Amino acid sequence: MIMRPRKALIIGAGIAGPVTAILLKRAGFEAAIYEGWSYSTGIGGGLQIAPNGMRVLAEIGLADELIRGGSVCESIDLYSQSGSRLGSVNRNMVVRFGYPSVSMRRAMLTEALVDQAWSSCVEVHFEKRLARIEDRPDQPIVAHFTDGSSAEGDVLIGADGVHSAVRRHVLPDGPTPCDTGLIGFGGFVPRAILEASGARSSLAMTFGQSGFFGYGFCGPEAADGAMCWSTQPARGIDAETFRAKDQATLKQHLRRFHAGWHDPIPQLIDATERIIVTATLDVATLPTWSRGRTLLIGDAAHATSPHAGQGASIALEDAYRLVRALQNEPEISIAFQNFESERRPRAERLVALARHNGGRKREFSRAGAWIRDQMIRVMLPLNARSQDWIYGYDARAVTPRSGMSSPRFRQAA
Repeated sequence: MIMRPRKALIIGAGIAGPVTAILLKRAGFEAAIYEGWSYSTGIGGGLQIAPNGMRVLAEIGLADELIRGGSVCESIDLYSQSGSRLGSVNRNMVVRFGYPSVSMRRAMLTEALVDQAWSSCVEVHFEKRLARIEDRPDQPIVAHFTDGSSAEGDVLIGADGVHSAVRRHVLPDGPTPCDTGLIGFGGFVPRAILEASGARSSLAMTFGQSGFFGYGFCGPEAADGAMCWSTQPARGIDAETFRAKDQATLKQHLRRFHAGWHDPIPQLIDATERIIVTATLDVATLPTWSRGRTLLIGDAAHATSPHAGQGASIALEDAYRLVRALQNEPEISIAFQNFESERRPRAERLVALARHNGGRKREFSRAGAWIRDQMIRVMLPLNARSQDWIYGYDARAVTPRSGMSSPRFRQAA
């Protein structure tokens, strides 16, 4: 008797979803992805994948392509509002961790992941917005969509982000996304703006008396190969209100907020053609990440604010470790428990770190901002090695129970 492969229904085609599907196919499972939005290109802002995330991308054969399409970040350089250099971190990442940190456009990453999923013979369906999940004993689990269609499988993976619909099934009365009180404004600019300022292949991050501004290269394209972003206290106006404003009004707001900040910040604001506004959200600790045959991963399970630069990378780790858990344990509920018990401590530590880092971008008095800057200047050299637990993590070399190294995925027979 020939046993059919187990099938996973994956909700969400962002980062964790496609990678999980690709790795499941390699491990002998079937996988289908269902994304609520239509397929489109060029959507989203910029992000960085750290060495711990690049290891997973290397596993699915995309690391070199994304390095070519992005920009290797040689360091993160920190400045005061006036332009005084406070220090530098994340140097020599390739030497220390085997892979670089790579800045890139989110659109390039998600397009590459979807293309790789298609190439791996993964079903990818767009405009399939989840309505409800039906999980009855001795029956396939069923995902019902708002267009009246449905899909059946053996497990369902919620990789649908901070506003996860799957989370509402797992925890109908559970925590909802928390607004951290900061608003992000971001966009892309021509590389020439940074090249004219003498910028290196690094990220520059400036801490003001109120708020923060970052910029750096994110790709080889002349027109939009650099990115910049502003993080600001909400001051009684939420992100949705800002998103309703036209681009000219948003640009004028940024000019006023960052008036007097060091070059090239004014030039970057003037050169940004399309400003994207985002709320800065995270999700409090969930009581559980699973219910029956449904599991949450990535931002659906542990959404983190962007202030640790790890949201995408820990989602990539999740994808790898989940598939390994399903390989190691045939009983789905136990595999889910093993996955959660392994991943929860690391994920929640990173969520807490990101929220702590966000505290440096709030309102300060002039004296308070000066003290914060001096603390950054003094503490950076001391903290350089304290980040090794983040970047040195190798999802491919950890087993949930023993902690010993293990071989790469077994290919399906």
